[in-house]
Amino acid sequence: MKTIEIDDELYQYIASNTQSIGESASQILRRLLELEPTQGNSGIIQTEVKEAEPVQIENKVEEKIEPVRESANVFNILNKEELAMQKGVVGRFLFILAAFHRTHKAQFNKVLEIKGRDRIYFATSKEALLESGSSMNPKNITESEYWVMTNSNTTRKKMMLHEVALILGYTQQQAETVRDYL
Repeated sequence: MKTIEIDDELYQYIASNTQSIGESASQILRRLLELEPTQGNSGIIQTEVKEAEPVQIENKVEEKIEPVRESANVFNILNKEELAMQKGVVGRFLFILAAFHRTHKAQFNKVLEIKGRDRIYFATSKEALLESGSSMNPKNITESEYWVMTNSNTTRKKMMLHEVALILGYTQQQAETVRDYL
């Protein structure tokens, strides 16, 4: 399998065309480009690479691109394969929070309201978390100005994800689904 780099807007476009949870980027692109899926030995949908002249697809893709709306759903971005590749519970926790941030940038600041009895869970700086308590182990939520406390048990992290989902407008059942991804 080959790795390619794509910009955030293109990633959002691919993710917004997900039809089922766990659908890989290759499967989505094959469907959008109307290519036949091929089944490889590993069970992963693979693209056969052939020597050919470059094909211009920009116009076709640009016609289909729609602006990402705030009503976008985090389930369109979360990919179980990518989630499984994250390092440990903290890696998956940060990955899910980053997906929430990408999907709900304009309202993500609401997570700052989520707090514990004695300390804050989210802040806009590492220092703010450190001032809130000892042993916070603050980590940056990828591609955002937000920081999260990671020195808590898995149950607390699940509760935090559940609260994030609810505060961003997801149903109780959707919040539980996100929580269980951890």
